[in-house]
Amino acid sequence: MKNIAIAVATAQQNVLVVEDEYIIRMDAVVMIEEAGYNVVEACNADEAIAILETREDIRVVVTDVEMPGSMDGIKLARAIRNRWPPIELIVTSGRYRVRTDQLTTRAKFMPKPYAPDVLVTAIRHCAPDIFPALPIARGRQNKLRERKKPGRRRACALTD
Repeated sequence: MKNIAIAVATAQQNVLVVEDEYIIRMDAVVMIEEAGYNVVEACNADEAIAILETREDIRVVVTDVEMPGSMDGIKLARAIRNRWPPIELIVTSGRYRVRTDQLTTRAKFMPKPYAPDVLVTAIRHCAPDIFPALPIARGRQNKLRERKKPGRRRACALTD
């Protein structure tokens, strides 16, 4: 019975990162994975919606504002709030300052660039009941590295 509870808790610790710029997306993925969470990736809002339509285990979505496709990150956040109300939302941008009144209910804005501890803390604050306070990795190298984990879904080609 204990193993089932652990499996359920782990399955609910999934974060969807929606970012069109590969290097920024991979940096965010590494930060979140090093904090002990599972990450699913999408290059744009259309891919994010497709992932959310097939998965029930995404608890937090971290999305960039400016992306190619049918909608930007703010519209994506609104669509997620309407279709999947329990999902928590973090909207990020290095170019724009998004006001609270531009965001949907319970969405939080985080300016880029963000430090690993700031991003992970924001995720933990979004869903403290699901995301335990795991220690944040210290001494993280600034270079990106690709890790292959079982069950990790890459929605984007490496060439984007």
